[in-house]
Amino acid sequence: MSNKVEKKDTIKKRDSFSELLGQLADNSATLVRDEIELVIQGIREKMRAGRSGVLTVCIGVGIGFVAFMCLCAALIVGLTSYMTLIMASLVTGAALALVGGIIAFIGYRQLKKLMGNT
Repeated sequence: MSNKVEKKDTIKKRDSFSELLGQLADNSATLVRDEIELVIQGIREKMRAGRSGVLTVCIGVGIGFVAFMCLCAALIVGLTSYMTLIMASLVTGAALALVGGIIAFIGYRQLKKLMGNT
């Protein structure tokens, strides 16, 4: 009789152990899903803040570009006192092309140096 009691206790312990393992697996899976969702939510919030910053920078660059074009037009108008309109436009365009080319070349060298080091 005592042998039957021991077998029942062992079976009950196995059932409760497997139930505990099942609960542990379920809780672990839920925890992982919740953590993934939390990471995704954090990324979404950072993306919203980043999108706002990028939009602000783009608007600033657009306004700066318009201001630069106005200054170029003023330079051309100012140079017409000394030369014809076409010559003033050509001189301004050539000077800006030269400055832009120099800046692009400097940037290219910096990128080439950076790519060569890594």
